[in-house]
Amino acid sequence: RVGTAGPLDVYTVSALMSEPAVVSAPARRQVTELLNTEQQAAVLHGDTPLLVVAGAGSGKTMMLAARVARLVLDGADPRRILLMTFSRRAAAELERRAGRLLHQALGLRGTLAPPELPWAGTFHSVAARLLREHAAPLGLAPDFTIIDRSDAEELLAQVRTRLDLHDSERRFPLARTCMAILSRTLNSAWPLPEVLAAHYPWCAEWQTDLDRLFSAYAQAKQAQRVLDYDDLLLYWHLALQEAPVARAMGARFDQVLVDEFQDTNRLQAGILHALKPDGQ
Repeated sequence: RVGTAGPLDVYTVSALMSEPAVVSAPARRQVTELLNTEQQAAVLHGDTPLLVVAGAGSGKTMMLAARVARLVLDGADPRRILLMTFSRRAAAELERRAGRLLHQALGLRGTLAPPELPWAGTFHSVAARLLREHAAPLGLAPDFTIIDRSDAEELLAQVRTRLDLHDSERRFPLARTCMAILSRTLNSAWPLPEVLAAHYPWCAEWQTDLDRLFSAYAQAKQAQRVLDYDDLLLYWHLALQEAPVARAMGARFDQVLVDEFQDTNRLQAGILHALKPDGQ
């Protein structure tokens, strides 16, 4: 296991356990006692990569929370655990369940909070934090603003108008459609012609103008020092192509856990592989 330097001292529980090794076997069993055999195997799995395949309602969330709790009980620093989900609600629920298991296993008083998981969040929220920390070498302003989908569509519409694409004799795709095309292109890591042919064949005739629009949209965002949601993942992925940045980001985390991994797109999968290229 990695990272056993008494992490729980940071969370004011040193009076209960000055070294991770003093956690009793019964305390560890509390973490897995409500799990079935397959779930327990996943929770107790060692340091090699693990993919858990399970259907809806099979207890994946509880299993993942129990694995986080087990890692902390075995000495993992909760500040060095990266736990990513696809919604803020899911991240909060996982942290709550893991905290409850740790609270019970450690026998903490009701007034004493369990260890927090500061790096539990969505792909996008984690990306935003890391990009701000590494903004300078990436050519980003550390105070960049994140715009939501509606604001991104509005900015794209303004660029579309500025390029006179709205006055075409044949109707050019609306801003919402253009944004969907761009988002699918980035997240699938497919070339624009392939995305158009496979998913937007009625827009294929506009490929050259779409290229022009997307380039101008990127320039407009840079001028305003804003990133949209897709940019967060794109810049994170690009950052991990820079060896010094990749080493710094990868070294920050000893454990990387992903909820609903089957829902990751190619860009997110690329981020995970670049973050921990050897799976460790």
